[in-house]
Amino acid sequence: MVPLVVSESMDIAEPFRLGLGTYTSAGDENCTQSVATALDVGYRHVDTAQVYGNEESVGEGIRQSSVPRKDIFLATKTVHHDVPGPEYEDILQAVDGCLQRLGVETVELLYVHWPTGIYDPAVTLPAFDELYDTGTIGHIGVSNFEPHQLDEAREILDAPIFAHQVEMHPLLQQDELRAYAQRHDHTLVAYAPIARGEVFDVPELTTIADKHGVSEAQVSLAWLLEKDVVPIPKASSEAHLRENFEARSLSLDTEDIEQIDAIEQEERLIDPDRAPWNQ
Repeated sequence: MVPLVVSESMDIAEPFRLGLGTYTSAGDENCTQSVATALDVGYRHVDTAQVYGNEESVGEGIRQSSVPRKDIFLATKTVHHDVPGPEYEDILQAVDGCLQRLGVETVELLYVHWPTGIYDPAVTLPAFDELYDTGTIGHIGVSNFEPHQLDEAREILDAPIFAHQVEMHPLLQQDELRAYAQRHDHTLVAYAPIARGEVFDVPELTTIADKHGVSEAQVSLAWLLEKDVVPIPKASSEAHLRENFEARSLSLDTEDIEQIDAIEQEERLIDPDRAPWNQ
């Protein structure tokens, strides 16, 4: 397999603004096709993880698309139950495995997937710093962290935290983490940004969707974009990929934003017992 090389000249801001999530995408040709189609539609940010078991398919989708590798912002995650141990070399070896499966020499963004299990900040984060210093990864991210864990990571890391990926949608608005991201100059990335389809059953979103002639999913994505949050919706069909991507052009007015902000229902969809907010 010929590795793909990252260009240092990429303009990060626009490619990163809305991405393709691949969580639960099967590691087969369906995943490959959805990645290739998304890139041809206009996506430039692709998100995966070691534990998803689809990095090979994601990499193949990148190679099958007509988009040059240098124009793609590729993110993956490790440090989960996918890494054999907490030692420094375990982390480096796990990341090397990610790169080999993706068929790349570097990735634009590498996340610590969960601050639980084998995660040891005193070991894991210096390993990420080394990967950053050697250019193996372009940026360091964390995922599913609580504020005190973000504080600890910032104290240990030499490199800045570029992004924090969490579940976020109108039913889980993450005000505290969004304010933290603004204070400390990193980007909040939203997984499950349409609440696994539950946004279609939220009356406030339906009212706004009808007003603009769009779907509730597009309203949810546009709301996140208005908050300077990067959504990474998952989709497989070209129609849904296009619909999600077109949310970038939807302009919500002040009344729309206030109506969504006022939603009192709160529902966390990804809530394992090991999660830091359950400890």
